[in-house]
Amino acid sequence: MGKVSPVSAKYIVHAFINIEGVVDRPDVIGAIFGQTEGLLGADLELRELQRSGRIGRIEVLTETKTGKTSGKILIPSSLDKAETAIIAAALEIIERIGPCNAKVKTEMIEDVRISKRKFVVDRAKELLKDLMDKSIPDSQELADEVAYSVRVMEITEYGSERLPAGPAIDESDDILVVEGRADVINLLKCGFKNAIAMNGTNMPETIADLSRKKTVTLFVDGDRGGSLIIKEVTERAEIDFVAKAPDGKEVEEITKKEIHNALRAKISAEQAKFESGKDTANRQQPKPVQRMPSRFNPALPPPRPLPPRAPPFQQKPRSDINESEKGVLLGMLENLVGTRGAQLLDAKLNILGKVPVTEIEPTLKSLGMGVHAIVFDGIIERSVITTAEKADVKFLVGMDSKVNPRETKIGILTANKV
Repeated sequence: MGKVSPVSAKYIVHAFINIEGVVDRPDVIGAIFGQTEGLLGADLELRELQRSGRIGRIEVLTETKTGKTSGKILIPSSLDKAETAIIAAALEIIERIGPCNAKVKTEMIEDVRISKRKFVVDRAKELLKDLMDKSIPDSQELADEVAYSVRVMEITEYGSERLPAGPAIDESDDILVVEGRADVINLLKCGFKNAIAMNGTNMPETIADLSRKKTVTLFVDGDRGGSLIIKEVTERAEIDFVAKAPDGKEVEEITKKEIHNALRAKISAEQAKFESGKDTANRQQPKPVQRMPSRFNPALPPPRPLPPRAPPFQQKPRSDINESEKGVLLGMLENLVGTRGAQLLDAKLNILGKVPVTEIEPTLKSLGMGVHAIVFDGIIERSVITTAEKADVKFLVGMDSKVNPRETKIGILTANKV
């Protein structure tokens, strides 16, 4: 007797059977063939379909409990959908098997091709993933990998303390001092080969020796740790300039453009040391109450009472500012601390642009008029006042001022005089 190969079957009929008695597997198969014989016509006779190979071997899985038999019937088919559905429905006419009452219920017709298709898709995903993991990288990945390897190979160990450094330390007149090896790698990636790392926050003697021979720029992270490094290194070495990464970022993670901007905005070591010390003092000590020194001398007539001192922003004949605007300006100043940047504002205190502190004067000269106020992370110098007066700027907001507010018509507001 022929049968359908499991490979060639397109559908599988799944049916449940419940029998009120105890029967064997051959009894069930005999009832299927016997009770459907002549029911569906010659073309759908189960015996002939099985003999021709269009119906496969009928599987009956039964178990007996408490005098009753139940189980499952599986019929593989290579017929089309309609013919397979007819065969599946014909099973439900079986009412008796042997001497026992029986009930057959077709559960479903499984499309074997869907199961195979799902297997093919899942397996294809696995194969594609393996292929992508092991495939040749594209040109950019290859270039990046080679460039990184070259940069790592370019790192040398300099001095007796074997400090990570770029290959151009000896031949460069200017060097960059950074904190760690990762900073040196990032600078190499961006084309700076004259960087050397301290390998921590403690300054090595090698750096001190180099500072006596070369122009040294200390390049630190834009966080509290960077300020501490500035304080220590400037006390123990002859540092010429100090540059800081953008606020909240580290040298090892900033981009090439950010590196160039930070180096262009570098300041002298003296100014950096002064600002770092002032920042530390402001954090550690409460602001002292300023008192006027006593001028009373019993040998002299009593002094004439002085007129009350006006607040900083009331010493300007040209304009005035309310507490709300004052709070906005001080908030901007607080956000700029440590950035060495400046913000140019219009009359509504909207930001017109941002520039490094060192570019304030050239920017004002190029803009001419239209700037209402300038907020910047730095000290208000006489030169800035002069340029701002020519540009008709109304207010300057900085960390400190070297100019007496009475000597200029520009309103001056500083962090230590609020």
